[in-house]
Amino acid sequence: MATAEKVPMLEEGHRKLTEDLKRLKMERPEIVEAIEAARAHGDLSENAEYHAAKERQGQIEATIADLEDRLSRAMVIDPKSLSGDKVVFGATVTLLDEDDKKVKYQLVGQVEADASHGKISYNSPLGRALIGRQKGDEVEVSTPSGDRYYEIKKIEFV
Repeated sequence: MATAEKVPMLEEGHRKLTEDLKRLKMERPEIVEAIEAARAHGDLSENAEYHAAKERQGQIEATIADLEDRLSRAMVIDPKSLSGDKVVFGATVTLLDEDDKKVKYQLVGQVEADASHGKISYNSPLGRALIGRQKGDEVEVSTPSGDRYYEIKKIEFV
């Protein structure tokens, strides 16, 4: 029997998924009403409103199932409770790139990833390259624009 793989995430990501799930569940009755209203218009075979509402209902139900699955497998991690000298999920890492420019990223779950806000997925190429490394280590990351090199300057758990 296969075991469900845990989905690591920060409290912020868990809260966002919970809010999304709540919002979608609240949208369910509106979709049912739209289907009923479209059904009242008669011939369903050529009723674009009915087909659009049914398609939206399918999308909502699929998204709800996905969110419920992720939340049931969620492993919420508080980075402040972590410590050590290795990069792990939740760590905030200060890097020096090959142009001697400092960049700072926190390793987060896929749901929370937003590189423009300094949050990268632990599954991203850079995230995978950083996991398990220590301060002073150099990492090489293959990207579509070519190989990039970084040196780990600081590891924080904030």
